[in-house]
Amino acid sequence: MEKAVLDINEKGHGAFRLNEGAEELGEMVVGITGTEMTVYHTEVDPRQEGKGLAKVLLEAMVEHARENHLQVKPLCAYVAAQFKRHPDQYADIWKKT
Repeated sequence: MEKAVLDINEKGHGAFRLNEGAEELGEMVVGITGTEMTVYHTEVDPRQEGKGLAKVLLEAMVEHARENHLQVKPLCAYVAAQFKRHPDQYADIWKKT
């Protein structure tokens, strides 16, 4: 399995994508404006559920946010749940609304 990679356009819309060869295993849809990253949705191929792939996407997003000094607005239910379960782990990047 490859590392999750950010694929983003010039308008700041895109996704972290997790692929294995030509097959997309999952994606985390994001938008970046200035110093804020909004996470809209996380989806994993149903055949790949239960393998921790959403966590791989989450870790890639968090790493990118920290490296680029971005605050994360978690509109995605999965990301919001992880931030709420582990508030200390994400306090530095969590933009609470």
